[in-house]
Amino acid sequence: MPRFAANLTMLFTEVPPLARADLAQEAGFDGVEILFPYDHPTREWRTALGQMPLALINTPPGDWAMGDRGHAAVPDAQETFRQSFLRAADVATQLGAQRIHVMAGVARGELAEAIYRENLVWALEQAPEAVLTIEPLNSDDMPGYFLNDFDQAARIVDDIGSPRLGLQFDLWHAARIHGDADGVWARHRDRVNHIQIAGFPSRNEPGGGGFDLTGLCATLDEGDWPGFVAAEYIPARATVHGLLWLQVLKRRSLPIGA
Repeated sequence: MPRFAANLTMLFTEVPPLARADLAQEAGFDGVEILFPYDHPTREWRTALGQMPLALINTPPGDWAMGDRGHAAVPDAQETFRQSFLRAADVATQLGAQRIHVMAGVARGELAEAIYRENLVWALEQAPEAVLTIEPLNSDDMPGYFLNDFDQAARIVDDIGSPRLGLQFDLWHAARIHGDADGVWARHRDRVNHIQIAGFPSRNEPGGGGFDLTGLCATLDEGDWPGFVAAEYIPARATVHGLLWLQVLKRRSLPIGA
């Protein structure tokens, strides 16, 4: 059975961030992910996480309110990216994060792609123990985001050719970008090193949208999936009242999302 991680940025928001890992563990999650664990000292996060594994963090996005969404593909922001990546790598080491999602930022064009590739290679060299992931984000939620197509992301992963760089398969973004998350998974699952799930089209609790989550879990079991399936969604009500999907997937007795 895959291990399931709760995204502490989006789930259990009824309590402060440092109290959410305990609720996730009580709810039956096997680990957690934190999008931006930079607002609290790492020592506080270590205490808050306890024995819960940390599946993933993102690189710092910059000034979110001013439109920053990372810097890896942004021309004239190479130094900003490198400083932010080194910070993320340090935090990941201190917290034992298994993946670092390298945020591309708002950019477009051939120069942006060249810079993106260069920065990814540099990041792999600077953090030789880290596993990195890149994630296409849909243009409605992230206007102008450079990496907005799974086929594009797959080409970049293949060209760089590092076993420590993979594709982040987010069910919500795959469905929004390509209209067929099942097809995206079928084309690129061998490149995937992190998975995130949510309901479609609402982005609430996982299920719906024609994607067979039970089948996904079975496929991951067959391949001895080493990572996590992370729940990154917007709860329709208090998080603890919407976790039937987790119980179903853990016992695999009922179809969900088919």
